Amino acid sequence: MGASEFMVRHEGKTAKAAFRAAVEQAQYDSGHGGYTGTIAEKDEFVLISVPEGKDPIEFAEELLKADDDRISDKWGPCGCVKIKEGEWFFFGWASS
Repeated sequence: MGASEFMVRHEGKTAKAAFRAAVEQAQYDSGHGGYTGTIAEKDEFVLISVPEGKDPIEFAEELLKADDDRISDKWGPCGCVKIKEGEWFFFGWASS
């Protein structure tokens, strides 16, 4: 099986709440059968601080292009950056 890149923006009071909601939405949209190539395949995330002056989404895209070790494993955690209060961006690779 392969891997697909995904990027998901979701609201939530906390990153954990937003992550759970994003996973549930992806499972609803893509099914529960596995290998969807979406955030539905993820069990955890790693919160990554955005350097001052950087756009959060552009920074996340840079990490994907650089194959950053924190988010490069399709079986491991996805990345998460805070966009603003109550809004989060999840990204990474998922089995497909």
